[in-house]
Amino acid sequence: QVQLVESGGGLVQPGGSLRLSCAASGFSFRYRAIGWFRQAPGKEREAVSCINASAGSTDYADSVKGRFTISRDNAKNTVYLQMNSLKPEDTGVYYCAQKMGPPCSNSVASWGQGTQVTVSS
Repeated sequence: QVQLVESGGGLVQPGGSLRLSCAASGFSFRYRAIGWFRQAPGKEREAVSCINASAGSTDYADSVKGRFTISRDNAKNTVYLQMNSLKPEDTGVYYCAQKMGPPCSNSVASWGQGTQVTVSS
C-alpha cells in the first residue's frame, strides 16, 4: 500500500523556519521523483519544489527560490523541505507527492494527506 506521510508543519512567525518531512512506503522510492505542493485557502494547489530520483536535479517555484531547499535520503525513504525566511504568503497545506518515474517532469502518481503551515505574527 502506497503511503506518503508529511510532518513538521506548524505555526511560525514571519522570517522563521520550518522543516517538513515526507516519509514514503509501499513503492520503489529510490526510483521516483518526489514533489512538494501547497494549497492556500481559496486558491488552487501549486507546485513548490521537486527532486528527481537520484537527487541530481531539483526544481523550485520562483516564489520560493533561495528560501526553500529540497533534499532526500533514499536510505530512509524520506524527502525533506527546509523552509527559511517564511512569509505569510507561504501559509497553506503542504503535500508531498510521488511522481510516476525518476524525473520531475512525470505526472503525480499519489499524494500524501498534507501538513498545515501557518506563517503569522
